[in-house]
Amino acid sequence: MLIISNPVAGPRRSLRLRRVAAHLVGLGAQISLLQTARRGDAEAYAAAASADGADVIAVAGGDGTINEVLNGLRPPAPPVAIIPLGTANVLAIEIGLSLRPREIADAIVHAPDCPISLGNANGRRFVMMLGVGFDAEVVRRVGPRLKRIAGRGAYVGQSLLAAFSFPRRRYCVTIDGVRHEAASLVIANGRSYGGRYTCAPEARLDQAVLDVCLFHEGGPSAALGYMAALATGRLQRLGSVKVVRGTRVSVEGPRGEPVQADGDIALSLPLQVTVDPLRVRLVGGLLGSSGCR
Repeated sequence: MLIISNPVAGPRRSLRLRRVAAHLVGLGAQISLLQTARRGDAEAYAAAASADGADVIAVAGGDGTINEVLNGLRPPAPPVAIIPLGTANVLAIEIGLSLRPREIADAIVHAPDCPISLGNANGRRFVMMLGVGFDAEVVRRVGPRLKRIAGRGAYVGQSLLAAFSFPRRRYCVTIDGVRHEAASLVIANGRSYGGRYTCAPEARLDQAVLDVCLFHEGGPSAALGYMAALATGRLQRLGSVKVVRGTRVSVEGPRGEPVQADGDIALSLPLQVTVDPLRVRLVGGLLGSSGCR
């Protein structure tokens, strides 16, 4: 088993990794550890591991590190496991993965692997979501240092600031040939968003389809209303929010505007989004509404 680790997680999360590794060895796993030093390392390590025939790649980090690893995989790709060390750990929440080291190790060794579908935007894979507009602006404002200091609170603070400063914009979104307009949007591959919140309640990782959450209204009052509705689970009750399912999505807006993928700024407009041809075997089982057990 190859563990690809992002070492900027901090001492408490580093301790979790050491404990998971100890439990894995106790369960009979032979492990090797590679630490990233810069952006792109995880992708390169995953590409090499695919070529070398690793039995399992375990990603020790947050959703951004997982995203890099998934972009490095080459078919036939080995199964991928998660050791959640990030701020939001959205994918870990989606599959019901514990944060307890012994339970993480048990899931990696004993749980079945389950094939999941990925999205692909402009040639780059994503596993949970893409954000365009207000969502991407919040992620852009939350740098690595602020994230380490404030954790999830960094997103709350920057969301409030962005609500009053992000300009009103309109994006042209075409979903399977049907044109829509929105003030902001999230393209979801799974249910979980920003942690334990839900943007697209019917989205499932095991389905080769994307759910596009269209937010029709812009401006401070709309942004604050969407934030409150998301936090209280009432987002789908709003008449100005619509979820459209499809397999081919294009997004047009200000050229070069940043787009967030799995919690990191990784792309820019315009976008061409499809279901990726590679299906990844995710170790640990998918629980509940996400499909396979």
